Amino acid sequence: MPAGIRKLILAILLMLLSITLGSVGFHIIEKYTWVDSIFMAVITISTVGYATLDPLEPAGKIFVSLYIILNLVIFAFVISVITSYLFEGGLRNIFRKFIIDRKVSKMKNHVIVCGYGRNGSKACEELHLNGKDFIVIESDESIIDSIPDDGTIHLIPGDATDDEVLKLARIEHADYIILTLPRDSDNVFIALTAREMNPDIHVIARASDLRSEKKLFRAGAHNVILPDVLGGLHMSQIITKPYVIEYLDLLNGVTTHDLHLEEITFIDIKSKFHNKTIGDLDIRKKSGVSIIGVKRGEMGFSFNPGPDTIINQNAILIVLGNKNQIEKFSDLYLINQIKKTRDS
Repeated sequence: MPAGIRKLILAILLMLLSITLGSVGFHIIEKYTWVDSIFMAVITISTVGYATLDPLEPAGKIFVSLYIILNLVIFAFVISVITSYLFEGGLRNIFRKFIIDRKVSKMKNHVIVCGYGRNGSKACEELHLNGKDFIVIESDESIIDSIPDDGTIHLIPGDATDDEVLKLARIEHADYIILTLPRDSDNVFIALTAREMNPDIHVIARASDLRSEKKLFRAGAHNVILPDVLGGLHMSQIITKPYVIEYLDLLNGVTTHDLHLEEITFIDIKSKFHNKTIGDLDIRKKSGVSIIGVKRGEMGFSFNPGPDTIINQNAILIVLGNKNQIEKFSDLYLINQIKKTRDS
């Protein structure tokens, strides 16, 4: 539970406790009825200045004096909590959560990202850049506080190993789940649970220990990423193959050059270009984009395909070009613009 909500609940409980304490005190010390006791407690807390029902006994005066001092402290705390909600975004956050919950309740074919750490945040950034709907599940409050408050991230605070939290993320309607929790055992457990709750979901998991890779595959993961292994390999290849790595960094957007790598499915292409050859389409001459690979179903990839390669129903094109070339290619050949907002 967020700290702001806990403070608000605490403030309400303190007010109720104060009213109860005052009511009991007036009832016992001044022998007021319960109705009169509650009335006296409320007007004392509110400091509206009503006179007492009857002149107070000495014990009653001492009680009221201490009661007023106590309520000044409680009142100051309550005002500070309410002020934080009005002026520091707490109320806005509650409203934002309500709006996000409404959006989440209608999501389908989305991605669930479990963990918003270093890997999870990068995954979210890429999903957002490509216009893919996603939901983040995160339990660490310090990380939750660091998540941008701009409405781009649909957050569910909670433990991703909890079935109820996964249900809140509409796992039964999700296409993918990305597991980036720091403990491999948690990722294995979520993979098992996710496949049980949605047998068709595609599971992508992070592993820190090489021994966990086989366990994650057995648990139902389709892809297992080992950042430490990949990082070490990448660093060593900067020495052994520096220009190859520099080129790959260009394609992956690691460096700030105006170069993009996109995948285009058959259904993205305008119908008048279906079942035509690459030579017939003349894509490179008209748009400047290069087709560096074609994948056809189970047949695998064809790299640097020739002009006689047919763009049929099972084809997926891998195209390379700068921002202007990609935009021109989209205008000429695709039904919709490629969703890409990455700065060039």
